Amino acid sequence: MAPNLSSDASHQFPSISKPNKDGGDIESAAAARGSSGSGGGRVDYLARAQWLRAAVLGANDGLVSVASLMIGVGAVNDGARAMLVSGLAGLVAGACSMAIGEFVSVYAQYDIQVAHADRVRSGAGGSSDDGSSDGGAGAGEEGLPSPAQAAAASALAFAAGAAVPLLSGGFVRPWVARVAAVCASSSLGLAGFGAAGAYLGGASVVRSGARVLLGGWLAMAVTFAVLKLCSLAFKTQVMSA
Repeated sequence: MAPNLSSDASHQFPSISKPNKDGGDIESAAAARGSSGSGGGRVDYLARAQWLRAAVLGANDGLVSVASLMIGVGAVNDGARAMLVSGLAGLVAGACSMAIGEFVSVYAQYDIQVAHADRVRSGAGGSSDDGSSDGGAGAGEEGLPSPAQAAAASALAFAAGAAVPLLSGGFVRPWVARVAAVCASSSLGLAGFGAAGAYLGGASVVRSGARVLLGGWLAMAVTFAVLKLCSLAFKTQVMSA
């Protein structure tokens, strides 16, 4: 009876993978490429969420706040200087407010994460056989946010958004052209910020841009209407000198 050569050969001479240039075998390299390729071409939108939120919200807040403030002042004062000064005051005050608010908020998050890491270490006794307890706490501390960096980014984003209506309409002399310039530049800025935020975050560009634009229009219209009604009701029309 003839021996089973195939089984003996497979037993005595196991299959050998051909090594590649890096010293690993081709099969393992292909598997590694396949596992990394599934996520290598993708963008981690969740990782962008923290800085994207601060940047987009800061720019939108700056644009809407200063544009609404300038239009509101324009409802009771037709002077170019009054709108320019009010817009500049809104830019400085808003940027400082955003910076302080972001600093306090992120520092509170920092304290919470540090306290959580301390509780994890104390609950685990500070050590384990493989060191996973300390490693987890250390990894959490490495991802702690920077309050100063968040405050600076928020202030700069607010100032960048506020500069759009301030520079476009603050130096225009005729009242109608000034208000029109503020509204037009603010509309373009709102649509652009909304679309940019949606693109970087992987959301719908058209839907997000339209939502931000409509919200900005509503804020400017309400501010103008309230100030105009107050000026008519209480005779507070202020004429430029």
